[in-house]
Formats: sequence, structure tokens, C-alpha cells
Amino acid sequence: MPNYEALHRLELDYHEDTPRIPTRDGVELYYESRGEGTAITLLNNFFMSAPSWRVFSEELVRNYRVVSYDMCNHGASSHHDEEPTWEEHAADVIGLLDALEIESTYLVGTSISTALARDVALRYPDRVKGLVLAGPVLGPVGMRRHRQIQRAWLKTLEDHGMAGLFGHLYPEVISMEMNEALGSPGFLGLRESFLAITTAEDLRNGLNLALQGDTSPELLAHIQAPTLVVLGDDDNLLSPTGGQELAALFPNGRCEIVPKAGHVPFFDEPEYFQELIHKFVQESESAAHA
Repeated sequence: MPNYEALHRLELDYHEDTPRIPTRDGVELYYESRGEGTAITLLNNFFMSAPSWRVFSEELVRNYRVVSYDMCNHGASSHHDEEPTWEEHAADVIGLLDALEIESTYLVGTSISTALARDVALRYPDRVKGLVLAGPVLGPVGMRRHRQIQRAWLKTLEDHGMAGLFGHLYPEVISMEMNEALGSPGFLGLRESFLAITTAEDLRNGLNLALQGDTSPELLAHIQAPTLVVLGDDDNLLSPTGGQELAALFPNGRCEIVPKAGHVPFFDEPEYFQELIHKFVQESESAAHA
């Protein structure tokens, strides 16, 4: 059984001396860049911040340049009255890469940010070396189920606030193994972290955006970059069979199942998750230079 040691070291504090990166007019992104070598860019879902990636990428930093950032309207990046569109979020990724002089990168998306990873790969294929989709919301027959869940989360947020939303989503995204191991103290500790890294307004904007965009599985056939789907076999949003079917829609895709992990597999198995990415990048680099 995993000991979830990484969760006990979860970091939420920002490096206040880090300059923001301007991307679009009026948009500046908080970012962190650690390590050297081939670039790996981590895409937040709406429930994570850039600092929270530190403990889940510390092994990757030994071999790669790992970039994390807060999306516009979230965390320590610029906030505006309206949530950016998916197209604008994708443009922000490219603006960030340009500013950091990164010609191309591997993108790691998790949950709803797997849709952002897909969009960046479709719009800017020359900038994407490969995709890692962890706990994807890209269903092999569409995204109706995911959007029904997101509407339910929005309803809970409106009726019961942030704490109520966390109580709703926790058993849906956290594995049974992790839920039992952490017990009530773990639930309460993660709830405090959740309440500290975001606001109701940010989440409302993000969840509403998650209900938009093209849901067609046929889009995936146009992505030429090698793609790795990483799926917990206790992910309530997508079954292992669905994960295999999803990976098969990519011209160069494959699926890895993480035993007993939930919707956020790097919470359950951070070291194994990073090993999978390391192996994927090595194999993709070798194939590109063959």
C-alpha cells in the first residue's frame, strides 16, 4: 500500500520573487522552471496550483527541465472578469514557451487540462513533442459523462460552497485505497489545502469553461505526437477498458494502468507516475532521432 508520503510534503507557497511572464494583452503568468534538459510542461487542472506540482515532479527534475504555471484567472497569475477561452489558454501556453525560449515540449495534462493538452497539440503541433494524459476527460465515445459530473459539482458549489464541493468530489476522484489510508485526518488536511489554493469564483469560471469545447473523439486522430494515457484502475470517470480504447484513437498512443489509483494517479503513485513519464520521454526521443 502506498504511504502517501508526498502528500504530507505538499507545498502551496509561491516564490514571490519570481517574475511573471506576459503572454497576451493584460495577461501575466506565474511560473516555475526547475532542472535542465528536454522540457516537460505541466498543465494545471482547475484544482491545482503551480507550487503543488513540486512534490509530484521532483524525480523528473533530475533529468529534465520541468515547467509549471498557473493558468490565467487562477492562482497567482492575472485575473480578469471573464474566464479565457480554451483557445486563449492554449495561446498562453505558447506565449509561456516563447518567453522561456522552449522550442518544443512534452505536455502533461491531468483531468480537465488533458483537454487543453489536446487543443495545444492540435493548434500548435510543431511545439509539442508528446502528450501525457493523466486521468483524462477525453472519453473514447465523447465527454457527456464528464460534463454531467462537472454540472453536479457546479450545483454543489453554488448550493454548499467550497467545503461542500470538496466533500462531493473527494470520493469521486480519490481512490478507495487512498481514502481508507488517509481517513478523516487526511480528508480534512486535503480540504484545507483545497480551500487555500483556489476561490469559489475561480472554480466556477473553470468548471463553466470545462463544459465548453469540442467533445468529438475524432479530433484525436489528427494528433501525430506520441501520446501516453495514464489511468488509475479505480478512476470513477473512465474505466481501464475506456482508457485503452481512448489511447487507440491516437495514431501513436498507448495506455498505462496504475493499480488501485484514482482519477489523480500521481497522488497515489508519484514515483511510478514519474517513472512512466521518464520512460515515455526516453522512448519518444529515441524514436524521433532514429
